[in-house]
Parts: sequence; C-alpha cells; structure tokens
Amino acid sequence: MQDAIIQFQLDYGYLINPLIVGTLVSIVCSVVGCFIVLRGMSFLADAIAHSMLAGVIAGYLFMKVLFGQESHLGGMLIGATLAGILTVAMVGLVTRFSRIKQDTAIGIMYTGIFALGSFLLSLDSVGSLVLIDIYHFIVGDVMAVKTGELWLLAIVTSIVLSVVILFYRPLQLTSFDPIMAASIGIPVLAVEYLLTACTSLVVVSGVQIAGVILVVALIITPAASAYLLTDRLDRMIVASAILGVVGFWTGFLIAIVTGSAAGAAVVITMTAFFFLCLVFAPRHGLLADWIRKRNTVPQEIMEDVLGSVLRSGDGFVPVEEVLGYISKPNIKIRKSIDMLERQGLLDVQDDKLKLTKDGLFEARRLVRAHRLWETYLDQTSVPKEEIHSRAHQLEHLQDESMVDYLDDKLGHPITDPHGSEIPIDEKRVARNEKVLLSLLREGYRAQILEKKVCQEAIAIEVGQVVSIGKRSEDGTIWTVVTDAGDILQLDHDQADALLVQIVEN
Repeated sequence: MQDAIIQFQLDYGYLINPLIVGTLVSIVCSVVGCFIVLRGMSFLADAIAHSMLAGVIAGYLFMKVLFGQESHLGGMLIGATLAGILTVAMVGLVTRFSRIKQDTAIGIMYTGIFALGSFLLSLDSVGSLVLIDIYHFIVGDVMAVKTGELWLLAIVTSIVLSVVILFYRPLQLTSFDPIMAASIGIPVLAVEYLLTACTSLVVVSGVQIAGVILVVALIITPAASAYLLTDRLDRMIVASAILGVVGFWTGFLIAIVTGSAAGAAVVITMTAFFFLCLVFAPRHGLLADWIRKRNTVPQEIMEDVLGSVLRSGDGFVPVEEVLGYISKPNIKIRKSIDMLERQGLLDVQDDKLKLTKDGLFEARRLVRAHRLWETYLDQTSVPKEEIHSRAHQLEHLQDESMVDYLDDKLGHPITDPHGSEIPIDEKRVARNEKVLLSLLREGYRAQILEKKVCQEAIAIEVGQVVSIGKRSEDGTIWTVVTDAGDILQLDHDQADALLVQIVEN
C-alpha cells in the first residue's frame, strides 16, 4: 500500500498544486460572480481584468525598486486591486458628471488603462526591470503555480469568502434593490467598492488559471449557469461554486489527456455546462420553457386563482366567480385549477372550489407578500394608482427571506395602505416554535424563552408567560401584559429582542 502511494506521488504529484489552486479559484470566482451577474456588471468584470495589467506592472515596479524583489505576487495583487478600484471609480465619475452612459465609459476606461500597461511594458527603461511572462499572463499557466503562490491564493480565497459571508445581506439587498437598500441606511456606494475590491482580488487569482482574458469566464459562466437553475441567491451561490469546481476538474482532465492549454479547456467545459443548463434547467431552461408554454399554466395565474378563492370566503366557491376575478383567458384559468388540484392546493367538487390546508397557507402567503409590498411602495412615494399593480407583480417573487426582511424593516405592520389586515406569518408563528414577540398579534399568549441584548431595559424575565395586547395606532408600540397584571409598552427593538413560544392562542 505504501509503495502504491509513493508511486502515485511520483507519477501524479505534480498535479496536486494545480488541482488545489484551481479548486480554490473556481470556488471564489463562482461565488463573487453571482453578485456580478445579478448586478449586470459582467462587462465591468471584463474591464477590471484588462485594467489589471497596469496594476500588476505598477505593483511589480514598486516591489522591485523599493525592496529589490522580483515577481512578488503580493505587490502585484495590491497593484491589480487598486487598478480595478480606480477603473470603477473613473467609470462612475464619467457616468455621473457627463452624458456618457456606463457601457461607453467602461469601454473607454478599461481599454485606456490596459493600453497604459502595455505602453509602460514596451518602454526600454521599464521593460528591462519588469520580468513578467506576458504570454502566460494573457492565457494563464496553472501548471506553473508554486507552493508560495498557492498559500497566497488560499489567503485571498479566505478573505473574499469571509467578506461575502459577513456582508451577505448588504450585498443581497444592493444587488436586487439599491434604492431600497439606500432608504434603510445601507451605504450602497461603499458596498459596490467592496465588491469591486473582491472582484479585483478574484481576477488576480484567476489569472493563474486562465489568464487575464479568460478569467472573466471563470467569474461569469458558472454564476450564469447557476442563475438558470435557481431563484434563491443562497442556492445560486452553492450551485455556482459546485459548477465552477466540477467545470475546472473536468476541463483540467481534458487538458491533461489531450495535451491542450488548461485555461482554454476549463473555459470550454464551463461553457458547455452553461449550454446544458440553458437547455435543461428545470425552471428557466429552454426545454422547461417550451413545456410550460405547451401546457400554458402560468404560475402567476395559479397564484391569482388561490388569492381569488381566499377572497371569496371559507366555503366552496363557484368556478364562474373565480373566472370573473381574473382577467385571463378562461381556458388558462381552468388548466390552472386542474394543476392546483393535482398539487393538493385546491379541492374541486361539482365545479366549485375550496382551498385545502396547504392551499390556504399558500394563499395567505401571497396575500401577506402583496400587502407588505403595497405598504413598502406607499412609503416610497409610488403613485397611488400604481401601487396595486406593482405589488401584484412583486408578490410572485419566491424569495421568502426578502419578504420577512421587508416585514421587519416596515415594523411588522398590521394593515396595508388600504386598511386591509396583513396576514400573520403562519410559517414562523406556529405552535412549539421559537419566534420573535414582534410577530405576534393581539390575543396571543406566549412564554419568554430568551431575551437578547437591547439598548432599553425590558422588565420581563425569561420563563414568564405574557399576553399580547392591542398595538398602538401607528403600530410602533407593542402592549404586553404579564400574568402578574403588569402592563408594558415595548418598541420595535424591544419586541424583537424577545424570543417566545406560543402557549395559548
């Protein structure tokens, strides 16, 4: 056994470093790429990759002249990162203070900075000092990665992934709705520059694999493939990382077998994965889209049917009444009803409809999302006549965490702008589950399980049973009555600081 291991190391030991480096870079490129794709910044990632040449040369010269060190990856890493941030800053400056649009500004800036790097490298006084293999800088050479460079890449990967984990919520909100993010106090510009810095670090790391030109594919292609596979950002990040790693290993194996360039083989493999996802993705693939169109049962119509049945009452509702609520062709509505019945969300008897237990839960979820979005849009000065239609579009978004976050930032409102009650979050406010006291409505009784740190002291002890009273008119004060008869007034932060378990409804 020991001889076999030694022989394996002798035969294939040279592949260990490239495989480790490729795995690390594939993961970090794929994770950062998710935010790049969601923000529509793919062209900007290309700009950062090209402008990096000037930064690498500047970092190389800095370490060479001041410290006498050649090919110092740390210096080149810092130089490339600063060049990427400078590129984004100049693009933002030109876009903000001129008539030039962003795509034009990106084209001007990244070609200019890339040309600056090429110009400096062509000068005899500079070229004699800078000993960079431009060919491998352009196309990459994963086989030439050294152990020291591997450790530095591991550090870069750890830093970037730590930033993504620590700042996940600001990155998510600024990617989906920067206006909303700014309205709740998130520094959108600072988050953008943080993402730019991470992208620059990732680009420098990816150069070791595919070179400055093809590194963009490592960032964009797995993320774009994952974007076709899921509607949730957290799942998209995981899927992107898996596709990136599998794509690298497959492409690297192809390169070893065929004797071709590893960078090119990796990118071709990832592109092939993208086309597979494009065709066979279960929800957003071309095949799934064709099947959906053939069946013609749009998800929005199905959700509208659930909402219509909910509004019509608790008993059985005639199908004709539901047809009158929805402005869609009757044949599509009836197919939607058949689909909902098969999914166990509707009970259909004698051309009458009734929500099942699961259907009632789903319908209330949609109504809750709709009315929360109406409340949010009303507070953002959207014209009154447009609030309902916009909320109707937004309610179909499947990101439950976004709706919960919206509910929290709005202060857990009880009614929407029209005075209609916003349904309680039944999934979280369930018996035998730990929930925030702020989620409870009047009439609930609950036991205090945990008390978080809060700026204002709360005169309630863990283990006490309390009753929830009527909320203040503006919805900002929670009334809590203890079993001892004490009446407490809690603000939003205090109510959020108490974790409770419902003991009696």
